Amino acid sequence: MIEKTLYIVRHGQTDLNKQGIVQGRGKDTDLNDEGRRQAGLFYEAYKTVPFDKVYISELKRTQQSIQQFIDMGIPYQKLPGLDELAWGVYEGQPATPENKAAFLDLMRNWLDGNLDTKFEGGESPNEVKERQLQALETIMAHPEEKNVLVCMHGRALRLLMCVLTGLPLTQMDTFPHQNLVLYKVTYDGKKFTIVEANNALHLKNS
Repeated sequence: MIEKTLYIVRHGQTDLNKQGIVQGRGKDTDLNDEGRRQAGLFYEAYKTVPFDKVYISELKRTQQSIQQFIDMGIPYQKLPGLDELAWGVYEGQPATPENKAAFLDLMRNWLDGNLDTKFEGGESPNEVKERQLQALETIMAHPEEKNVLVCMHGRALRLLMCVLTGLPLTQMDTFPHQNLVLYKVTYDGKKFTIVEANNALHLKNS
């Protein structure tokens, strides 16, 4: 029987996060000073956890967020399935009233169950779910990895929590997050259980 604990974190702050600008899968941004500080605080709080493996997205902000664990010699793997949802033509665009209205309209569509809706050049929640299932298959294929650290992205994290708990993707917004918060999820061989949600205690130690 596979038993596993997943420590799933969102990456640290970037300048676009700070400015309230959507990054998505197509913006490969770096952490800013605050993001690096958050990464350091998370490392200090969790460096004694015996992680067997680290999984990150293909975007460098996730690797930068947990680089100190990789530097300890913990093996890591990049999975495209962990990438952020692609927001298409709206990635990196300023938060104008028009753009905000477009996002609100998209969110309403998703809430109403129109989970194939997406921006031009972007991805829908259903498409992200498909690649997340592939990533999850890779992560769960290693029973010897008992404690796993996963670093990913905000919207993708919300979708993954629905996938893990069996909730419909329309419930994605019930999973709050901020930069470098932790969702701790256990797997008992049958089901996933969220034992810590949106945990930011490690960021309070500053």
